[in-house]
Amino acid sequence: MQVLCWLGPGIRVLLTGIQAMRQVNAFHQERVWWLTIIAVMVAITFSLMFNNFINRYTARILHFPESRKSLFAFLDAHGYIMILFFMCLCIGLKFIPGMTPEFFAGFYPGLGTALSIAGVRYFISWCKAK
Repeated sequence: MQVLCWLGPGIRVLLTGIQAMRQVNAFHQERVWWLTIIAVMVAITFSLMFNNFINRYTARILHFPESRKSLFAFLDAHGYIMILFFMCLCIGLKFIPGMTPEFFAGFYPGLGTALSIAGVRYFISWCKAK
């Protein structure tokens, strides 16, 4: 479940960012390099931030007794609140007037990449635990 919680939205956000990057590329090809650098910096920043979540919740899952492992027990209340907050933030950004495609072309690919990496890391942790 934790893999889908991170990888699914990660791929969706990444695809939205790539679509914004194509839109910017159609009109402002000279900006694509800068937006790519920004996307890489965003990916690194969020990957470092998500690293703490991954380590904490992987340890949480591995220490559950077998009888207590349910589909939704991989996060605590704080984790679900954080995921809900970030989902609302990413969805809400699209409705703020004045948000340019350049913002989405720089931010979303980086965030989507970081979320996808987190999903893959959860999957690797799950495979190692089996």
